[in-house]
Amino acid sequence: MTDVFVVSDNILSPLGWTTDENFTRLKDSVSGIRWHDDAALSPEPFYAALFNAALDRELEEKLPGAGDLTRFEQLLAVSIRQALEGCSVDPADPETILVISSTKGNIPLLETTERGNPEIKDRIPLFGSAQRVAGYFGFINRPLVVSNACISGSLGIITGMRLIRSGRYKHAVVAGADLISKFVLSGFQSFQAVSPEPCKPFDKNRTGISLGEAAATMILSGKNEELPYPVIKVMDGLTGNDANHISGPSRTGSELSYIIGKLLQNVSVEASAIDFISAHGTATAYNDEMEAKAIDLAGMDAVPVNSLKGYYGHTLGAAGLVESIITIASMKEGIVLPTLGFREHGVSKPIHVNSSLLHKDLRYCLKTASGFGGCNAAVLFSKTT
Repeated sequence: MTDVFVVSDNILSPLGWTTDENFTRLKDSVSGIRWHDDAALSPEPFYAALFNAALDRELEEKLPGAGDLTRFEQLLAVSIRQALEGCSVDPADPETILVISSTKGNIPLLETTERGNPEIKDRIPLFGSAQRVAGYFGFINRPLVVSNACISGSLGIITGMRLIRSGRYKHAVVAGADLISKFVLSGFQSFQAVSPEPCKPFDKNRTGISLGEAAATMILSGKNEELPYPVIKVMDGLTGNDANHISGPSRTGSELSYIIGKLLQNVSVEASAIDFISAHGTATAYNDEMEAKAIDLAGMDAVPVNSLKGYYGHTLGAAGLVESIITIASMKEGIVLPTLGFREHGVSKPIHVNSSLLHKDLRYCLKTASGFGGCNAAVLFSKTT
């Protein structure tokens, strides 16, 4: 089976425009979540991690000749460009594929574009955005779009890995992004799922999610030349569906646990060998409980677990990528970040939610993700020094 390596990455978020900037702020316990009073997004004030008002100008400065791209597409393009600068992968190489993950894409245009404008039909479909971004960089191959609720970013990584292992491509540029609009925010508000304070994953007093904006890119390669050290490998990844409810996750966690078990079986790694779990950890009552049950069923109660939602909010289609990239940065530096907002254990199973900066050698790290419709995903990363 072809080995798949992570050769470069980037995170673009309210905390910074590079992975290093983001990771430094996380180590300093800096959160991007702020109080917002913006009637264009919500009649009521809310907490979220949003880009500042200077975003458009900053994007234009970093993307000469990209005036035809929307803000969403520009976010993708800036992140992709900065990741490409960190490796030798060529978009024009016929053995390179672009994979785009998002949940909403250009949906914000529905709120800013005049009704009846014929351009809206071309701008809203996600594949149109993927084509425009691919064209900007000169990708030869048609891009692929992955949109499966909040596991989209993780599923993008799995898709890129599988395309390389199939032999169709040697490199995969996996990028994801989402922006928060009135449409997106009101949807979560209708579920009464938005927390009136910064979110508190796995905490006894958690009251729901905080949303966030971000773009992220991970570049995968089947070639093992000139790899950055330590070497990070995508060992495997699986996805499945618990078929429980359109918006509510499994009540038992058995379905996510099954995926984790099959994943470890595929790569011949014991549950006891896992050093760290980067959980989805949305801070909703049902998601955190489901994940805790899944981790317990998988025999990983003692494994340090964290959620990054207290730093970034829930970045939707970018979440799996953002959190996987931070997992990789943690592996390289040998630390597990605390779960910001967590104070008191609030799930029924005694999982080890990390609450302080933990120094530990990390060889095998698991990333989990879950989303509306019952979708689940798990990806395993390994480190070789």
